[in-house]
Amino acid sequence: MDIHFEGKTVVVTGAARGIGGGIVAGFAERGAAVWACDLLADELAALKARVKPLRGGSIETRALDLSRSERVNAFVAEAEAASGGIDILVHVAGGVRGQTKQPVETISDDAWAAIQDANLTSAFYAARAAVPGMKRKRAGRIVVISSRAGLGVSLTGIQSYATAKAAQIGLVRQLAHELGPFGITVNSVAPGFLRTSPDYERQWQSYGEAGQKAMVERVAMRRLGEPQDIAQAVMFLASPYASWITGQVLPVTGGPIA
Repeated sequence: MDIHFEGKTVVVTGAARGIGGGIVAGFAERGAAVWACDLLADELAALKARVKPLRGGSIETRALDLSRSERVNAFVAEAEAASGGIDILVHVAGGVRGQTKQPVETISDDAWAAIQDANLTSAFYAARAAVPGMKRKRAGRIVVISSRAGLGVSLTGIQSYATAKAAQIGLVRQLAHELGPFGITVNSVAPGFLRTSPDYERQWQSYGEAGQKAMVERVAMRRLGEPQDIAQAVMFLASPYASWITGQVLPVTGGPIA
């Protein structure tokens, strides 16, 4: 199975590092014109310098706040104007926004909203901006990176994060039903725990050596995931091989968790 994306335009949000960076690299190395955005301008620049596109692929980067719908609309419009239309949208942006576990009664309105905006609202804004062009082409792929936390209880213990990740899956299912008649598929990848950001590295370190060993031993494959593990699942869902798969959640967790 040779999955490649020559002639395709791919938008990746939350692209600067970790899972997003791995997805950018995967598509660019397989010929796609990738438009990558994130709040982290310096890390976007480092990503562009590090990744070597192949098969005619390319990378354009833009620093922007995905919680501002006008910025999302402008970014998508720029990518469309440069390429003639977006073929694939991969929404990775999200995370816990530096928050840690607290009792529910202590959570402020702003703390709740910050995680909802970063994960759920940004996914809605990105999809809303990309869909009109995909409808005109009567083809498209949307993949939202959710989390194992959206399918169960979050290891973070952060109420807003668990809720937002579950809500992303609800959005995926609803959009899949709505957009299927236009040839647009909408799916989600739900990763297990990855050490891909400072927030998640702090979480990992908080477990201590014994807790880390116990976590790995609960994973069927006996290892934590890497960004390329998630990127490969995303590229399958974005490929012609997944043309009759929509509204689905693909857990990429290293197997059942004991």
